[in-house]
Amino acid sequence: MALLIVDLDKYIGNTKLWRDTFAEQLPEMEIRIWPEANKLDEIEYLAFMHPNFDILPEFPKLKAMFSRSAGVETFVNHPRLPKVPLGKIEPPGGDPMMTEYVVMHVLRFHRDMPGYQQAQANREWRRTTIVRPEQRRVGFLGYGMMAKGPALVLKSLGFPVSAWVRNPREGEEIPIFHGPGQLEPFLNQTDIAVCLLPLTRETEGIFCARTFAMMPKGAMLINVGRGKHVVDADLIQALDSGQLAYAALDALWPEPLPQNSPLWLHPKVTVMPHVARRPTVAQLVTEIAANIRNVEAGGRLLQEVDKATGY
Repeated sequence: MALLIVDLDKYIGNTKLWRDTFAEQLPEMEIRIWPEANKLDEIEYLAFMHPNFDILPEFPKLKAMFSRSAGVETFVNHPRLPKVPLGKIEPPGGDPMMTEYVVMHVLRFHRDMPGYQQAQANREWRRTTIVRPEQRRVGFLGYGMMAKGPALVLKSLGFPVSAWVRNPREGEEIPIFHGPGQLEPFLNQTDIAVCLLPLTRETEGIFCARTFAMMPKGAMLINVGRGKHVVDADLIQALDSGQLAYAALDALWPEPLPQNSPLWLHPKVTVMPHVARRPTVAQLVTEIAANIRNVEAGGRLLQEVDKATGY
């Protein structure tokens, strides 16, 4: 039984660290590092970041695959994608790094730190109205494991928090809006929108002139989803008109952001180089090992991707 790691060592850690960590957590598993795959019929699991299925061979005994990519839209429809379950390598309780990152930007905007920074640059002793948490409504687009942590922290601080998702849900700690028909009423009552959506045909370009107009005047956007969720030209127009007050973008398209992009120097935009979270090799191995043990015991992947929906 072998697991083949494809390019993960190029993005996180190194070959030795991956081998050593698996030896500690899953010693019975043989670890191979691409392109040294050796006997293909011994490989039962794949773990990868940005796989190129045009060059990867077929693995006749493959049982499951694990993706570290932020999204799977770049390869989930590839004609040579193996017909085995595909799982995400994510901690089931979310990631504290994502929680601190989202909360940081919400609080920055809530307390108008960009305005105070500009006032300092102008040597202006700026005294303005301070908005209390209960007066600032935060809305999450997407309410998966990465969104729940920051949403509940913000709720504990007194912010009214809600979320918009694809399908109805019950029993959540916050109000849930769902489906295309409830997007407008959700945005109508959202002062700070936090995007943690997957990228699909339905969500690409979801933040555009039409949806910006649905938000309260002076609303703010934090995008930690995917770059293609935002139509850049419409965002700039909304900021320049005052419809939006600020935007913080951790996901952009393309990446790295081109030098000539107007987003770099826009006074109301915070550009971040996709740094919301960085899981460790140990965290990723823990999740892969848990999944493999579950599969070997006759169970399913813990966080299986629905290839039809793309997440």
